[in-house]
Parts: sequence; structure tokens; C-alpha cells
Amino acid sequence: MTRLQKLLTASALALCAATPAALAADLTVGFTLDADTLDPANHRKRETETIIRNMYDGLLTRDSSMKVVPEIAESITQVSPTEYDFKLRTGVKFHDGSDMTAEDVKFTLDRITKDGGMGDGVTSPRQGLMGPVASVDIVSDDTVRITLSEPWPILPAMLPNQQIVSKAWVEKVGNDGVATSENGTGPFKLVEWRKGDAIIMERFDDYYGGAADIAPVGKACVDRVIFKVIPESASRVAALLAGDVDIINELPPFSVAQVKNNENTDVLTVNGTRSFFIAMNMQGEFFDDPKVREAAAHAIDKDLIIDRILGGNAARIDGILSPDAFGSSELPRYDYDLEKAKALLAEAGYPDGLDVTMDVEGAFKDTAEAVASLLTKAGIRTKVEVGEGAQLVDKWRTKGAPKTGDMYFTSWGNGSLDPFDIFTPTHRTNDRGNSAGYSNPELDALLDTAAVEMDTEKRAAMYHDAEMMINADIPYLYLWVPQDIYGVSKRLKGWKPSADSRINLHDACIE
Repeated sequence: MTRLQKLLTASALALCAATPAALAADLTVGFTLDADTLDPANHRKRETETIIRNMYDGLLTRDSSMKVVPEIAESITQVSPTEYDFKLRTGVKFHDGSDMTAEDVKFTLDRITKDGGMGDGVTSPRQGLMGPVASVDIVSDDTVRITLSEPWPILPAMLPNQQIVSKAWVEKVGNDGVATSENGTGPFKLVEWRKGDAIIMERFDDYYGGAADIAPVGKACVDRVIFKVIPESASRVAALLAGDVDIINELPPFSVAQVKNNENTDVLTVNGTRSFFIAMNMQGEFFDDPKVREAAAHAIDKDLIIDRILGGNAARIDGILSPDAFGSSELPRYDYDLEKAKALLAEAGYPDGLDVTMDVEGAFKDTAEAVASLLTKAGIRTKVEVGEGAQLVDKWRTKGAPKTGDMYFTSWGNGSLDPFDIFTPTHRTNDRGNSAGYSNPELDALLDTAAVEMDTEKRAAMYHDAEMMINADIPYLYLWVPQDIYGVSKRLKGWKPSADSRINLHDACIE
């Protein structure tokens, strides 16, 4: 090397040392909830899944338009009505440097679908999301076959909910280790979990690239991702406006204008997939009477609440399904009619009205109180009681056991936008999400048949008939599907929200 070359090399090195790398950046998300666990197989909470899915990938995923696309799988072939083959990508590595294999895929799905599959007699709470999966078999080094006990057309739509784990690693660290550490194949790997405060991740430089259908393959744009736990809405908004975070979820509608008017921040929205409704206890004192349930339906001015409380950021529903869901159709409306509500109460034997309590989680207290005020005007004098989420679930989702309480303001997510994973759990007799205590054998049979019907037109017609049944029976007061509203820094590029609430940060950059 000549003296000139040495000088030029030294100058270049000095310049590089003085100038930060163009991509060097942290991206911070102000997030409502901490993860319950880091084990992809041992939770049923969307916020937990959002965090996990930045570190773990699945066989399939969804793009931002909710289309199902291959991720770890290179392709999918339906061999028969009950058999699906998944050809796996080559070169996919776990964060510990080991290669992902067909054995890992089989182990992951067995761990979720088999009774006691997690070991020590523990069955995954995500088992129900995998429907009638009968077996998972290795066809070859790069192909895995999933066999169903009966046709189930939505298997591909449900697979984005399951992330692949390392068989060797899980067997080494056990369930306790999987709950608090990670070894995924995703774009980021865990640095530290400060429970109740933050989850810190760093870019995985050996990332295979993810779904080519979503964006150009390659490693993530930013160096680190931090999910900062900020439960209070006002605090999340303040952190965004101060520039302390780059994305916040669940931006309150009343803060939209404030964020839009700030020169350094903006608002992004996407149609959500979570239906909100009020369960009326059909095993209780009042709501076993259809006239009382109909009175409650006519007492609520949904359009007013959507406009005034939700800032217009929601779509009203008159059944359980989102307007964007498969099988959704136009249904009869119970329009706001105060006098009709009062007349129905009188016909039911309550000319002077009645007194009830509505349970709700703290995050939705204000909206529940607005609904309660409308019910009260109609003669259903409603007191709102705030409870902790897990306690309310235990109280209301009793799977057929006796339940107490009058009304429950709640919701159910439908990330697949297929009726199976929202209609069946909330309306089938004694199912896990049936908080109304509703039972209709004719509906049960229809839901069971629709779940396995392969003809899409017939299946859509079945769900329309099912929606007509529940619209007539009114076990719930069906309210709305809110848009998901995010506040973002204008420094953020390459990211947009997804209807399944996933905050996928692989392609997000900070300028």
C-alpha cells in the first residue's frame, strides 16, 4: 500500500468514526400493555402477540391489507380437503444461530394442538385456534403436512396466529424459560425484558427476510426496537408529542386533533377487527325476557356515540361480524327509539323501569358511562362498575357454569376476519366467550356446519342466516367495530398499521 493509499484509508476510517451509521436508530413504541409472556403458545392476548411477533415468525403471515401470504413457508399446497403441505424456506435461522427445520415446525404445532402438548399436563390456550388439526407430519426435509379430522377451509387464515419455536431450545429451557426469554426466527431478538416497563429488542442481522410479498427481503431497518409500557392514554400522547416515542397505539379519539395539529406528529388509522358489544345475562333476573333485551337495543343511540365519543372512528354493527368480515351482510337495525324502549319495558312488567349494573374494564369506562346514560333515560337505570379484566372474564365467561351480573361491556377480536373465531366462541352454547349465557341449538348446528363447509357461497349464506338468528334473539347489544388509531412521529417511515393490530416493525425506519 502506498503512502497516499494509507492516508486516504486513514481519512476514510476517521470520517466513518465521526459519522453515525445512516441506519443507526432506536424505534420506540408507546404501548398500552406489557406482554403476559414471551411464549408464543401460552397466551390469548393480542397485545402479547404483537410483541412476540416482532421476534418470532410463523408459517404464514398477513400483509397490511390482511391478505394471507407465506412467511417461513415458501408455499402452501392443498393436497385434499383435509391435507395441506407447507414447503419451508431454506436458510432460516433461529436467534441462537441454529437452523430451523421441519422438526421445529412439527414440534411447534404439536405443542399447540395436542392435549397436554406443552408438557406436564399443560394444554396450550391457543389450541382452539387450530380447529380440527389431527396430525402434523414431516413429509421431507423441507415439507410439513397438516392433516385435519374434517374439512376446515380457514386453516390458512388461522396459521398467522402461530409462531415457530426451536424444539431443541424449548426442551432445554422448559416452559418457564420460554416464558421469559426467546429464540425466534423474527427480525428482532430480545435484549432485555423489564417487566411492567419495557421490552427491548435488537436487530437480528442473520434474518432471512420474512415475507417477500410484504416488502423487499432483508434485515430490519432500525438497530433497536423498544416497546415502552405506558398504560395511561394521556401519558402515551404526551410521550409522542415530546418526541420520546415514535408510535403509540390506542390513540384516544379526543386526542386526534391535538396530534394532527402538532408539527412533528401525525395520525394513522385502519379498520379494526374487534367487535364491541354488551352481554345481557340471559340467566339473570331481567334479560331472560326478550322484551327487555329489545328495549335495551332501542335505548342506545349508536350513531350518536360513534360520532361524539368515538370521533366518528368506528363502524356500527347489528350482529357480531365486522362489515369487513367474510359472510357479513346487511341486517335489520334496532334504531334509537326512546318511547318504544319504554313501552317494551312496560309490556315486560316494568312500567317504572328497572335497576341494573354494567361491568366494564377501566379503559372503556367513559364509553360505558355514555351508554349507561342512554339506557337510564329509557328506564333501564344503569350503574357502571369498573373491574379488572381477568376477574371480569372469570365472572362472565363461565362456559356454562352459573353467572352473576346484569350487563357486561366487552369485545372480541377477529384478526382472521373469518366468522369461525368470533361467532362460535361468543354464541355457541357454553363456548369459551359466551358471556350472555345464550343457547340456541339451531344456531349451534348451523355454526358447526358452516365451520367445515368448503363452498364459499354456501358458507357465506350460512353465516348470514346465523347473523339473522342472533339479530332476532338479541343476546347482546351489538355496538361497533372501532378503527385502530395510532399516533406517529413524522420521523417514522416505511410503516403503516394493519387491521389485525400487529405492529410489524421489520420495514420501519427512523429518519
